Amino acid sequence: MNDPNDPNDQFDIIGIGENSIDYVYLVPEFPGHDRSSKVEIAGHVVSPGGQVATALCTCAALGLRTCYVGVFGDDDKGLAIREALLERGVDLRFAPTRATSRYAVILVEQGTGDRAVLWHRDPALMLRQDELPRDVIQRARLLHVDGVDEDVAIAAATIARDAGIAVTSDVDRIAARTRELIAAVSVPIFAEGIPEGLTGEPDLERALRRLRQHHPGWLCVTRGARGAVLLAGETLHEVAGHRVAAADTTGAGDVFRGAFIVAMLRGDAPGDVLRFANAAAAVSCTRLGAIAGVPTPGEVARLLNW
Repeated sequence: MNDPNDPNDQFDIIGIGENSIDYVYLVPEFPGHDRSSKVEIAGHVVSPGGQVATALCTCAALGLRTCYVGVFGDDDKGLAIREALLERGVDLRFAPTRATSRYAVILVEQGTGDRAVLWHRDPALMLRQDELPRDVIQRARLLHVDGVDEDVAIAAATIARDAGIAVTSDVDRIAARTRELIAAVSVPIFAEGIPEGLTGEPDLERALRRLRQHHPGWLCVTRGARGAVLLAGETLHEVAGHRVAAADTTGAGDVFRGAFIVAMLRGDAPGDVLRFANAAAAVSCTRLGAIAGVPTPGEVARLLNW
């Protein structure tokens, strides 16, 4: 256990990015384009989530010492998210509190687990660069950032990179400084469609090889139910998605990234890293919620038949 009063404590992973409270609604089908369409809600849950928060909870569940750096809302939703992370062993000593919490309304289609996300985030939830715990980042084994606040993500990645610390990132959109963020990290993990958006190349392998010309590290792409792809060196690794009874795909990509980090830090071969992360993401789809869907090591092992 980490001692929250020990300033010299070292973490396996520092995560910098967003947290969220998610209102998840089960629907038999998504509303149509007709403005008068009505769809009955079959059930709902309120669940903590957020890209980096969910990835860190995955790392903690799979045995890593974790620390979250991000801003919590100063309200009941923020308190609920904090408690969820604390219960899972994530250290929060460098996570300030202010403003109102980020929240999302998520419609999940029954039978497929597909979802549509509506969200709101108070600009005051942006982490300031002077709130980055530089010394703690420099002592970690790995830093993980998202692209929500690119300025602070790039600043943190630069601190880690200059200290020789590995950096992973969640790249699910293309914004003003996305190319700079990719250049600053060791292993960018892209949502499907991002490599094409960056290169103009519709073929995924060719797009990754074009990105390789400017980035020497591993390049990974998540593909939802169709699995994932990893370009390591000049070798392309690909795994297919697992056939599971999907209840909710919310947070699956974040669980993938957390499990990817766990396998990478323990020294797994590139193909094994991809298989482990892909299996963890598949397990997470079998239940509702992002952080609530984080798997145990045993559940991942069973899916992989270890």
